[in-house]
Amino acid sequence: MRPITRLALAMTICTTAFNAQAGNVLVVLSDSDHLDLKDKKVFATGFYLNELMQPVKLLLDAGHSVTFATPTGNAPTLDKSSSDKMYFNNDVTALEEHKALLERLKITSAGESPVISLSRVEQIGYEHFDAIYVPGGHAPMQDLLRSSALGKLLNNFHANNKTTALVCHGPIALLSTLSDPTTFTHKLESGTETATPDWTYAGYKFTVISNQEEELAKGLLNGGAMKFYPQTALEKAGGVYSSNTAAWAPHIVIDRELVTGQNPASALDVGKVIVERLKSPNQAKG
Repeated sequence: MRPITRLALAMTICTTAFNAQAGNVLVVLSDSDHLDLKDKKVFATGFYLNELMQPVKLLLDAGHSVTFATPTGNAPTLDKSSSDKMYFNNDVTALEEHKALLERLKITSAGESPVISLSRVEQIGYEHFDAIYVPGGHAPMQDLLRSSALGKLLNNFHANNKTTALVCHGPIALLSTLSDPTTFTHKLESGTETATPDWTYAGYKFTVISNQEEELAKGLLNGGAMKFYPQTALEKAGGVYSSNTAAWAPHIVIDRELVTGQNPASALDVGKVIVERLKSPNQAKG
């Protein structure tokens, strides 16, 4: 696909229905297909199907445009373990519907993906976008948390009170707004005490997959162990954590422009909040 055609597709993925109030939503994914674990072990991962596609389907059905981006513009990878009906309330029809939409959009296609780079997003202009969404899967723990390009984008959205939504492991990307996220995360990995950083979202209420849920799900890592958990990292950065009362139950937290969902079961609700805020953009300032 020629570059111009690819960009045009990236900028115009939307439903055919005309919507005078249509917004432009930027979906940022990791372009990593793995997560480095302790003891040099590696976990094959990517984005979770429902965490990406449930909000995207809601947005498209509502007539909004969606642009997909990764740090380098490489196509993201689906975490195959997430292609399971349990993430869709055991509804096989819903699972197949969202898988088919992913296939039609060609997001994971090496040759035909509409995904653009974050540098291209900056060239287009941050002002073009009305909201940003970052889905989970473990992959954001590999690259998004240290992406200076993403940090610049998020800081712009913060300064302009524009809806910033993330779910499950996605909220770890908020660390990219630190002045030196690499040093901060290295200290987390080594267990070194971290000084209170100058963080854009310090004092914000948020949620992310809980330490409890990480412990319950660590069997997925095939005997490996994560270098640190996102709940701990975001709390040390200065966030105020909120959790559900029962593991894996849906839970979302809204604080000013920031909308966070705790786990896969929270993705649909986060998507609904984005759609609602696109109807009334000023809600992000509340």
